[in-house]
Amino acid sequence: MPSWLIPRVLKLWAALGLGSLVGFLGGRQIHAPLMGTVLGLGGASFLFLLRDLLPGYRLAKWLREPSEQPAPALHGPWGEVGYRAERLLRLRERELEEQRRRLEQFFTAIDAAPNGVTLLDASDHVLWFSSMAADHFGLEPKRDIGQRITNLVRAPALLSYLQAGNFDEPVKITQPSGQGTLMLVLRAYGDGHKLMLSQDITERERAETMRRDFVANVSHEIRTPLTVLAGFIESMTHLQLTDVERKRVLGLMAQQTDRMQALVSDLLTLAKLEGSPRPAMDRWVPVSKLMAHVESDARSLSGGRHKLSFTPLDDAAVKDIELAGSETELISALANLAGNAVRYTPADGSVDVRWAILPDGQGEFSVTDTGVGIDREHIPRLTERFYRVDGSRARETGGTGLGLSIVKHVAQRHAGELRIDSEVGKGSRFSLLFPAARVRGGSQSSPGAAPALNAEVQESWPPLRVVK
Repeated sequence: MPSWLIPRVLKLWAALGLGSLVGFLGGRQIHAPLMGTVLGLGGASFLFLLRDLLPGYRLAKWLREPSEQPAPALHGPWGEVGYRAERLLRLRERELEEQRRRLEQFFTAIDAAPNGVTLLDASDHVLWFSSMAADHFGLEPKRDIGQRITNLVRAPALLSYLQAGNFDEPVKITQPSGQGTLMLVLRAYGDGHKLMLSQDITERERAETMRRDFVANVSHEIRTPLTVLAGFIESMTHLQLTDVERKRVLGLMAQQTDRMQALVSDLLTLAKLEGSPRPAMDRWVPVSKLMAHVESDARSLSGGRHKLSFTPLDDAAVKDIELAGSETELISALANLAGNAVRYTPADGSVDVRWAILPDGQGEFSVTDTGVGIDREHIPRLTERFYRVDGSRARETGGTGLGLSIVKHVAQRHAGELRIDSEVGKGSRFSLLFPAARVRGGSQSSPGAAPALNAEVQESWPPLRVVK
């Protein structure tokens, strides 16, 4: 039994008794005691009810305008109702706050996803989008929430996708900025609402294109010598060749065989570079050994047709200097740079191969030539597989189109940097820079750095950093 019930009943009886007494006494004055008693009871009941409704009004006003203020301090049943109502309201507020907090955490987690997330209503209006989706579509929350997605992203493929209503397969569109490709996946939920996931597949598309080009180039590079060999074999089988002709044909066949062997060797080298871990820092290779190998290969390839110069092996920049990394990979990269310079430099041209320790402790291997040079528009693509500025000339010189790609991978694996500086008709300068942490021994700087290709070229064309 509530504690307020008995006192309240007693107060009611007291009020009714007092009212009936006052009414009885007043009724006797007019010779109507019964009527006076009834009126007294009615008046007492009304006053008691009015007094009881005033706290209820205060409580109702507080309920209509909920605030941080506590419920009014009341007694009796209204006090208990106020206490319980306030407790329920505070409990509900805590539940709503917890739901709001969880919802914020949920949207924060979605916002951190690597893919874009956009919520659409049944009419394809934007309800919400993540920051990644904003980057994908160029959206702004204040401006674009509530707008139709097809008005914000003007892509015919997306419009057709939404109209068809079949979301089993993703759709690809070009980013509104025109800088890349997006893959969109839609999923229906709720009452016609849609969840749209967007993923930037620009790099994937580029990699797939490179893979297709790579396969096509390999097929072409192998098919060409095989076709030549097949033709020579057929000629030797069906034609009566003189000894001189047979010797010439065999020589050409040997050239095509060497070309295929070089191609396969470079492909295997690339595969190994891409599939093996980076060289450890505890394997040190003498720079003098690398330079001796590069000089031997370059002189053999030149056959005395060029003016070759190399940093002397007893030079302070070379003597007692060691480079951390894979000896095989380093020889492959350095020999490729020197070999390219010899191949693309006309007879009597100059090729200068140098090793130097820069003032900041970095090691620099550079090759400067007076060859045909390279137009600037081709420089950023030189390290792509099978990319050739002049395909016919490259085949004539015996190149596979993979040399600079190998150099790029070796540079990456040794935390190095490939720089290219070239001008058509004047020559080129290729340099490989290795971090100071991979160089040890000897003095920390030397005056043996290769000179710039051309003062004018350096002012107008700063060395291009192709790989870092």
